[in-house]
Amino acid sequence: MLISPNKSNLLNQLDRLNSIGVALSAEHDNNRLLEIILLGAIELTNADGGTLYSVTEEGTLKFEIVRNLSLNIAMGGTTGKPITFAPLPIYLADGNPNTNMVAAYSVVNAVTVNIADAYVAEGFDFSGTHKFDEKMGYHSSSFLTVPMKNYENEMIGVLQLINAIDPDSKQITIFSESHQRLVESLASQAAMALTNHQLIHGLKHLFESFIKLIADAIDEKSPYTGGHCQRVPELTMMLADAAINTDIGPLKDFSMTEKEVYELKIAAWLHDCGKVTTPEYVMDKSTKLETIFDRIHLIDHRFDLMATQRENTYLRKTVLMDRSGEMVNIKQINHDITVIKKQLDDDKNFIRKVNFGSESMQPADLNRIKEIAKYEYLNDSGHTVKFLSENEVYNLMIERGTLTPEERMVINNHIVVTINMLEALPYPKDLRRVPEYAGGHHERMDGKGYPKGLTRDQMSIPARIMGIADIFEALTSKDRPYKKAKTLSETLTILGKMKLDNHIDPDIFDLFIREKIYLKYAEKFLEPQQVDEIDEKNIPGYQI
Repeated sequence: MLISPNKSNLLNQLDRLNSIGVALSAEHDNNRLLEIILLGAIELTNADGGTLYSVTEEGTLKFEIVRNLSLNIAMGGTTGKPITFAPLPIYLADGNPNTNMVAAYSVVNAVTVNIADAYVAEGFDFSGTHKFDEKMGYHSSSFLTVPMKNYENEMIGVLQLINAIDPDSKQITIFSESHQRLVESLASQAAMALTNHQLIHGLKHLFESFIKLIADAIDEKSPYTGGHCQRVPELTMMLADAAINTDIGPLKDFSMTEKEVYELKIAAWLHDCGKVTTPEYVMDKSTKLETIFDRIHLIDHRFDLMATQRENTYLRKTVLMDRSGEMVNIKQINHDITVIKKQLDDDKNFIRKVNFGSESMQPADLNRIKEIAKYEYLNDSGHTVKFLSENEVYNLMIERGTLTPEERMVINNHIVVTINMLEALPYPKDLRRVPEYAGGHHERMDGKGYPKGLTRDQMSIPARIMGIADIFEALTSKDRPYKKAKTLSETLTILGKMKLDNHIDPDIFDLFIREKIYLKYAEKFLEPQQVDEIDEKNIPGYQI
């Protein structure tokens, strides 16, 4: 059976409309999406040009894309050329609808406007169009203006085409009824695609904002870790970018898609989300004796009290000796009292130093704490008591840092909580590895890390990247209560030893040094006094 030319042309147009619809549903970039809509409408109607407007929250029509084939005008969209035209008001200053402009009229009344000739049409103001024609040597005649509504019947945009061109005579003609139906169908599909894109973008933005809100809340929870949850993602992405782009070394074949990079970024923001359950008194424990407050001040008071009590005891004995007629050596008395005070002052300074936990405890230090604990003094009730309580001794004898083993378990448990929290979320396919990446930053390459004791072969490269980022940030951070911020040279020396100790990934560490990621991070986040001179040849374990 023969098919008439008109019917064949219509079938081709419907086929093209279907192809455009498929392209709309598959496109994720907003600029390209808008271009597909406008260029598709121009193609379907054989128009010379057109404009796509979006409805703004301010009640205006914003120029998104402008095209004119014969004038070779292409602005907006993916062109990179900004549109300088002012938005069109949908409503006038007095609140009445702006029915003089075709695009605004179409939105206000939710109707398609098909104009055969702008120069004879009545009811609309085409003075701006006439000025444009005069300036450009152009003739604007036929207009097809189609509103775009979403599934909630809200206006989201306007598609306006200009000058339908007859394919045979190449002359300007009117937009036919079939043209109008095709563009209305396209506008409907386009509105759905735009709405879905905006919905996805909105949900994605909400998701990211909520993640950053959690990170900010954790940083705000403790003044001593403020910024950690924000800096670790920055360093993680610096390292990931370097690993993706390197063309030498063991990582030269490593790659990540745009979605995988985004997945890692989300994981980096969430890597410490479990700290929302960590008690502040543990997270902020800046000294060994700190609970609600630092108990060192109570011990200082005891030392002063004990010094006074010992001096008084010694003086009472001296008075008794004098009364009994024994010889009293004043010089010796003063010397003995000075010795007593000096010993107690030395002990007090020792306890204060130990309390900071900045140095590892030696056996002699531990024994000295035990001896000081045996001192006795009279309390406020007049009873003789031991100088240090069992709990004070237990805390002061922490060999490294300020946390007891029990408190260390509480801190370490944050990563278990992080994993449990993240694994409980219903991730889309593109984010399914977030728990793995976020939950692995305390693992070690030799399997001695926590919480799962994973080895290097059991960990992905992104998870290993996060491990180095977390350690480097912690070492250089200036807001930790239990240590001073380390310089670059000190930090890289420690990291190098960690590499040799099979703690961190050796390939990522070498990349970190070779690409000078440490310096890029330092320039952005470290204090000037921390950025000292680095001789990379002297960094332990570094392989050029």
